[in-house]
Amino acid sequence: MYSIGIYPGIAATLRFLTRWAPFSMGDFLYVIIVILLLIKAIRTGILLYRKQYSRIQFQQFLFRLLKLGLWVYIIFKLLWGLNYDRSGIAAQLQIANTTYRKEEVTQLTHQLIDTLNAYRRQFSDTALPEPALDTIYCEAYRSYLTVSRDFPFLNYRNRSVKASLFSGLGDYMGYSGYYNPFTGEAQVRSDLPRVLIPFITCHEIAHQLGYASESEANFVGYLAAASSADAYFKYSVYNDLFSYAQGEELMLYAKEQDSTAFVQVIQYNQTHLDSLVKKDRKEIREFFRKRSNRISPAVSSLYDQYLKFNNQARGLDSYNEVVGWLIAYQKKYGRV
Repeated sequence: MYSIGIYPGIAATLRFLTRWAPFSMGDFLYVIIVILLLIKAIRTGILLYRKQYSRIQFQQFLFRLLKLGLWVYIIFKLLWGLNYDRSGIAAQLQIANTTYRKEEVTQLTHQLIDTLNAYRRQFSDTALPEPALDTIYCEAYRSYLTVSRDFPFLNYRNRSVKASLFSGLGDYMGYSGYYNPFTGEAQVRSDLPRVLIPFITCHEIAHQLGYASESEANFVGYLAAASSADAYFKYSVYNDLFSYAQGEELMLYAKEQDSTAFVQVIQYNQTHLDSLVKKDRKEIREFFRKRSNRISPAVSSLYDQYLKFNNQARGLDSYNEVVGWLIAYQKKYGRV
């Protein structure tokens, strides 16, 4: 009832209220909250240092802080968090993300290589184009309009997608985009390689539609981006999906401890990828390599626990579950 009855109205209203702002109102709200908390903490610290704060007053302060935290959690659950318990895309498409064999993943990976190569060849230049962010956001909106003709439950209105005010923090916090449940906005890092942003945008819009699971948001993002008439969007989504499929493929072969087969898989994929695709992927890897740090793994570990706490048993590995959705979708609809 909540996910298909109450939440869509809440989300559409929030997006209607925030879409007009050229900046992320949610990020601005976070800045204000952090400043207010810092001021309160400093004042409390000064009073404690001067011994002008009694133990009772300090306990009352902690109680008020706990009460505030509980209210924030309740509001979060009401505005979006209850979507973690929704039946989701499986019920809507009548497919099941079941177990799969390594042969199925290998076949999917090979298909994605062919598709990825085909879309890359549509760009004659060695360097990929870099469309404006708003152009990408508009095309993501059109993609959802297109896919909603086949799947009306993916209807998306009141577009509210913004560049994050904290893009640089993504290197340390480990995010490429995020959804703000208090303002209904989708935030996307603006400093990433541009080819990644179309799929990230579609992924975050899926969160706006209430798909809390990361694997489902990936899959819904794929459905939207693949429906686009824009080759750049299709290249973006299939590049990301290939990464997930190849990662899953290598993991399954590694589990069998057959080093010969493992090496053959790597060689096949590298041999069959177009040279320009390999160039693009190398540039993406180099971008993240230069920005690697010691803080991001620790933050990722915390987010992993957060996902597990919210019914995503595999934590960060749940992103890879999109491979299962793709295989199930292909079995029913005959396409990827």
